[in-house]
Amino acid sequence: MAHTKSARKTLRQDAKRRFRNKTRKTQMRNQMRKLRTSVEHGELDAAKAQLPVVYKYIDRAASQGAIHKNQAARRKARIAMLVNKLAASKS
Repeated sequence: MAHTKSARKTLRQDAKRRFRNKTRKTQMRNQMRKLRTSVEHGELDAAKAQLPVVYKYIDRAASQGAIHKNQAARRKARIAMLVNKLAASKS
């Protein structure tokens, strides 16, 4: 347990930040899961409509520090690849 007043404050701040980051990451993952479900079911229109929404959540998580900017770029690229694969298979 923390002994100094500043260490106790740091623990409180860390708990708040951990909760906020967890919320942001969960929202991001839920949106990604919706997109993957659309791709798995072969719903190209739904996947294309969901793509900007997923990008928004990923960018928000990165800008607010919940994930690293390189991780955000990697996630966006992989999601785009999934949708592009689906589009290629449909045409």
